[in-house]
Amino acid sequence: MKKLFDELAYEVSKKTTEKYSTSFSLGILALKPSIRHSIYAIYGYVRLADEIVDSFHGYDRQRLLRRLYLETNAALEERISLNPILQSFQETVRKYDIDIDLINQFLHSMEMDLKKIDYNSDRYKEYIYGSAEVVGLMCLQVFTEGDKQRYEDLKPYAMKLGSAFQKINFLRDLKDDYHILGRTYFPDLDMAVFDNVLKSKIEDEIHKEFKEALLGIKKLPSSAKFGVYLAYKYYLLLFAKIRKKSSKEILENRIRIPNTQKAYVALKSYLRYKAAYL
Repeated sequence: MKKLFDELAYEVSKKTTEKYSTSFSLGILALKPSIRHSIYAIYGYVRLADEIVDSFHGYDRQRLLRRLYLETNAALEERISLNPILQSFQETVRKYDIDIDLINQFLHSMEMDLKKIDYNSDRYKEYIYGSAEVVGLMCLQVFTEGDKQRYEDLKPYAMKLGSAFQKINFLRDLKDDYHILGRTYFPDLDMAVFDNVLKSKIEDEIHKEFKEALLGIKKLPSSAKFGVYLAYKYYLLLFAKIRKKSSKEILENRIRIPNTQKAYVALKSYLRYKAAYL
């Protein structure tokens, strides 16, 4: 029965999410059960593309990414894929009528990671839109469950949250991105002169985006509100820890949040949510 294969496909996407991100896994668990598997499917697909460009050194990554693009299109056209992650993703795309342009923009940003790019302001915005904001928009189409007006109303906030998350990732991963992958995403940034002034400027941008994003989180459907709020709180905790470090320290070490702290944040956030402060 195909139902068994579909269940397997979603399970693979779920396991992929759990393997790569404790924070997002816990956030997804806080969503309404009926939409969890679709968010796992989106994250699993995003993670697959990300692994191609970040981890598959020694292989023809350009060719692999192109194959993913072709297989994605085939899965969407044929309404099935033998790749479990693609199978769950195409089911989710069709179920929630996710905009194909969002998928193409995401893959475009992944392709940018395969090139040596000196990021100016325009390219920086282009990359963040494709690598993070469109992922938030895909999830938002699941959260709003076909309510197009609500989707349009919440769209700017979802983009701000995705942008803030990505910029925090950039700061967290600055050491590996620069020293191992040879990347710097921040526009016109000379890593030789990356200092606390530049770091603070980036942090001010993130702080502003977080404030705007929270307004949108409060307007989300109840099925998604707490899960997104929890992911927001995890990233806020990571952001607070990054802000306490000097530019030199984040260039030398990847900042992490212990699972015990995440558990504490989850409990505190849940109590706040249940007390109707959100």
